[in-house]
Amino acid sequence: MAHYNRRTFVKATTGLLGAATLGSVTGGCLDSLANKEQWKGFKYAMCNESMRELPWNRQCKIVSDAGYKGIEIAAFTLVQEGVGEITPDQRKEMVQVMSDNGLECVGLHWLLAPPPQGLHFTTPDAATREKTTAYLNELIDFCGDLGGTVMIFGSPKQRNTVGPSTTEAKKYFAEGLAKVANHAKKRKIKILIEPLDHTQTDVINTTAEAMEIAKKINHPAIQTMFDFHNTVDEKDDFVTLLKTYRQYIHHVHVMEMDGKHLGTGDAVNRYVDAFQYLKDIRYDKWVSLEVFDFTPGGRVIAEESMKVLKAIEAKLV
Repeated sequence: MAHYNRRTFVKATTGLLGAATLGSVTGGCLDSLANKEQWKGFKYAMCNESMRELPWNRQCKIVSDAGYKGIEIAAFTLVQEGVGEITPDQRKEMVQVMSDNGLECVGLHWLLAPPPQGLHFTTPDAATREKTTAYLNELIDFCGDLGGTVMIFGSPKQRNTVGPSTTEAKKYFAEGLAKVANHAKKRKIKILIEPLDHTQTDVINTTAEAMEIAKKINHPAIQTMFDFHNTVDEKDDFVTLLKTYRQYIHHVHVMEMDGKHLGTGDAVNRYVDAFQYLKDIRYDKWVSLEVFDFTPGGRVIAEESMKVLKAIEAKLV
């Protein structure tokens, strides 16, 4: 059986950005006990790339029909050259289609996956870093125009070291995020550093490393997230990670550990304790389905995964 994950999904490209530091890291995302009485249950979303060959309205209908309330967008699936080609009117139309299907835009992920080509965040080439920073600002506006509030910074191939050490790459990573932090805050968006295991990238493999960057930047618009699939290099279990970094986690990605959709592995049992913890603290942000094997098709992925999410919920107290 083939092993599908971010590593096998990504296509290589190169590019990067640069510089500055700002603000004050604020948390409270997972610290939702104060909202205990208001908590209305988990909010589920689905990423759109498994449906990229379909028109936007069909993608939204599949997600909505399966019971999700949000859609998370990989911008590269919608464009030929970049998000600048999606006009203000087209963006409004996308929002209307989401609304018509009872969906909200969660935000963006796969931020730097091509197109456009030639982006890279940690290259020593200053011009490429500047180009990439500029496109990140375009993505912030695109996300804001669609009503999204988070941008998940994974993009392993666009943050891998390409010459400098990992220490230097992390320095460029922090500088680049610091440059766009104020703009993100103005658009009411948080950019979330996604830890990715060593098989995917050599830059930021654990939540602790992600937090080092966030604390260095020290800006409320730069935080982190939790992804079950990306915990290979973590020493702690799911619940310990969630407890340790609860103040800074503003999003959760879910899939089977091998990158396939829920129901093809043991997530229905393996993830119960983590979901119990999230329920106990009344986690009120998004839990978003992201997969890397699109073979079954978007509808099957959506429906079968939702069944598992509901089965997990049924095990909670």
